[in-house]
Amino acid sequence: MRRIKLLSIFTLLTLLSSCYVDNLDDDNNAISLNELLRSYELWYVDINQTVGNGQTPFLQKAFTISFRNSIVYANNNLVGIGSEGNGYGISIGVFDAYEMVLDVNHDLDGLYSFDVYQIDANTIELYNPYNDTSYFLHGYQRHNFDYDFVFYDNIHYFLQEYVAWEKTYTSDTGAINAFDNENYLQFLAGGTNSTFRSSQDVNTGNIHNIYWDYTGIYAVNDINGNNYLKNLTLDYNYSDNESFELNVINDELIELYHLSSGTLYQFTGRGYIQYFMNDDATIDSSKNSGDKLRIQDSKKTENPRTPRAR
Repeated sequence: MRRIKLLSIFTLLTLLSSCYVDNLDDDNNAISLNELLRSYELWYVDINQTVGNGQTPFLQKAFTISFRNSIVYANNNLVGIGSEGNGYGISIGVFDAYEMVLDVNHDLDGLYSFDVYQIDANTIELYNPYNDTSYFLHGYQRHNFDYDFVFYDNIHYFLQEYVAWEKTYTSDTGAINAFDNENYLQFLAGGTNSTFRSSQDVNTGNIHNIYWDYTGIYAVNDINGNNYLKNLTLDYNYSDNESFELNVINDELIELYHLSSGTLYQFTGRGYIQYFMNDDATIDSSKNSGDKLRIQDSKKTENPRTPRAR
């Protein structure tokens, strides 16, 4: 994750509609599907434009997809986005593109076949006829892709990319409060309003042995006028909630400024989870990567597409 100035091109994503323009079907269009896929280094998966009620797991996990030399790459994690794999992410499988069909053989999930439609100069639709669901991908080059926008717009997923967050600093300033006793936090997979756990254990050597004292609901919300600062709310029984300003220091360190007491805490991520393997013995069952799917916030709608004859 790199801190750079937000690029205005990302504001266009909310203006793009799901209109259907099959440019690649035009006999006068000389570009092939392979050439189109390679014409952009990154394809941003706009999860909220998804049409249909099904899910294609590898697209539901990915922030970006890339097609390079028959290999499919994906940025499934926010930790390291922009630097992992020189910005492409990790290899997740191989692909073959012919006529208007894209076949992706995912390393773990197997074969997926899509009908491809070109919507505009930098937008394609991947229609999965087997679950009647379309994903919309927007093309960018690495040098003009706003990795920071993606990071901060999806920061709730970043919190979920560690098995636990350990309190490693508490400021001397600030009033004594109940949260002083909480030493570990865990954010479980889900959307912007999901489940967290906290523990008062001290100096636990094995993060998988943490005893979680409390389970509640958390929410991450924007702060007007600051793209890099978020509001984190933890719902505890002993009060209405605990509210913090959430500031990301780096890919494994966050600051939580406790609004009611004025205390500043730092939490360090423990047990990084790379979202690719479906079964990883190094993490507990509540945090395996199979649980992590990006949540579509927009209302799901029926897909008007019909499968092409094959």
